[in-house]
Amino acid sequence: MSENQNLLAEQRRALILDEVRRRGGVRVNELTRKLGVSDMTVRRDLDALARQGVLEKVHGGAVPVVEASTHEPGFEAKSGLEPTAKEDIARAAAALVVPGSAIALSGGTTTYALAQRLVDVPDLTVVTNSVRVADVFHTAQRSSGPVQGAAAVVLTGGVRTPSDSLVGPVADQAISRLHFDVLFLGVHGISVVAGLSTPNLAEAETNRRLVQAARRVVVVADHTKWGTVGLSSFATLEEVDTLVTDAGLPAEARAEISEHLPSLVVAGVDENEANGANGADG
Repeated sequence: MSENQNLLAEQRRALILDEVRRRGGVRVNELTRKLGVSDMTVRRDLDALARQGVLEKVHGGAVPVVEASTHEPGFEAKSGLEPTAKEDIARAAAALVVPGSAIALSGGTTTYALAQRLVDVPDLTVVTNSVRVADVFHTAQRSSGPVQGAAAVVLTGGVRTPSDSLVGPVADQAISRLHFDVLFLGVHGISVVAGLSTPNLAEAETNRRLVQAARRVVVVADHTKWGTVGLSSFATLEEVDTLVTDAGLPAEARAEISEHLPSLVVAGVDENEANGANGADG
């Protein structure tokens, strides 16, 4: 009998670990329903898996152990990853921008791609903590000369990260005094349990300030960010209004994300498929 119980426990824990890795995190109450066992049994299983070092317990659930969660790649290194997906996302996100609005763009290669599609949108006020994003607008203005209705760009200042974002107390103070209609936010990782995360602690705080200053938060993230967990979380999925992602995101993940967000936009798909993925957006 004890051998069978041990075997069942091992099978159950293997299922839990697979669920954590596939989804980027799970909650205890979700596991109790899925496995048909008690809350205490799930917590014992999580304790055992945490002792093995294969997952990390967090409040209310567990997330994967990601060895590279503290590694922050440079801008150039990230630029070569998923270029088609980023262009699709940038195109879809640009359609959400209203002329004459005040928007914020965080650092990141996807927001950089978005910035290149916004240089001709009239009367924008653009606040950014990204040196690269600011350069896009400044370069466009220099090449075309003074243009009525061109974007007004505010660069926050701060300490430069490997991904060319400006973070820290100077950036945080500048952002805390501003208000945006929409924030377009790039992320290192996104998951149900950990929410939005980054490997850089200072960047997490600056991103937190950006989220607090925005009336609407739009996350721009390709499918590879799903299930990735960085060192520091800075927002929950419930704080996000819209996620713009690409067609590489699996249908199961789309369904799960749609349970937590009001709006999911899947770029790079035909209109019928997009309507099916967007749910309430359709």
